[in-house]
Amino acid sequence: QVQLVESGGGSVQAGGSLRLSCPASGCTFSSYAMGWFRQAPGKEREFVARISMFGNTKYYADFVKGRFIISRDNAKNTMSLQMNSLKPEDTAVYYCAADLSFAKVTRTPDYWGQGTQVTVSS
Repeated sequence: QVQLVESGGGSVQAGGSLRLSCPASGCTFSSYAMGWFRQAPGKEREFVARISMFGNTKYYADFVKGRFIISRDNAKNTMSLQMNSLKPEDTAVYYCAADLSFAKVTRTPDYWGQGTQVTVSS
């Protein structure tokens, strides 16, 4: 069973940075595509970024392009999300996700973490 546990959330002022981490256990990490999603209060959960099994392909939602960077370290079984130039509208619970399919991790990944809160104040 794949287990994902996010960390690194917190409160920051607009323009600041945070780095989220998502270590994985219970799986062969390099077999899984990984992704980040977020859910703001009263809104649907939305896709943020995804990364292929060996990190050579990355996709971002338009609203984070140029500000967020997704990465992974397969030797440490960990995926990260570096968030720069944060805006108040980035406030949400951020979730990491995993799936054996790179395409499917964007829409309906099989495995989810419990989420970590990110709050950006103006």
